[in-house]
Amino acid sequence: MNNKLEIVFATNNPNKLKEIREILGEKYKLLSLQDINCNEEIPEDFETLEENANQKAEYIFKKYNVNVFADDTGLEIDALNGEPGVYSARYAGENKSSEDNMQKVLLKMDGTENRNAKFRTVIALYLEGKKYEFEGEVIGKILEEKHGNEGFGYDPIFMPENYNISFAEMELSEKNKISHRGRAVEKLTKFLKNKTI
Repeated sequence: MNNKLEIVFATNNPNKLKEIREILGEKYKLLSLQDINCNEEIPEDFETLEENANQKAEYIFKKYNVNVFADDTGLEIDALNGEPGVYSARYAGENKSSEDNMQKVLLKMDGTENRNAKFRTVIALYLEGKKYEFEGEVIGKILEEKHGNEGFGYDPIFMPENYNISFAEMELSEKNKISHRGRAVEKLTKFLKNKTI
């Protein structure tokens, strides 16, 4: 049977879609919210990544009756007591500007010696009506200034452990091997490969 499993990724972020498509490969037909004509703002008003990912996936599953997964990702910085965390995308305001978010972090951490941080991604999957969850994280440091032009979000100021370059200085394929989202998607992919519907 050569039918690809169709699965909706509950996002309209083209960068996220590109990353996930590269990781999942050709075995799956990955659809975006646009592909299923979902143009509304999906609620994500909880205080944890887990709850937000589940809320988004459940919303799409119930409304459109499709196999779907949603992710929520947060940058958790030790010196800022885990901020921006669940508010990472809108840390500097509702306009969700990556540039503003990075500047806010750099300003808050000006002169701070402890620059330890981690990225965490939680994926909630609804497959044939059953719910599953996967998590990935990567430990690193917040740089004192931006480096690199690749990636998106906080990538230019985050340097993963055991590397001397930021996420924004890496090739996408290299980043996907070690990133929080890459690790969570790898668990999702392994699960899907072993799953027969």
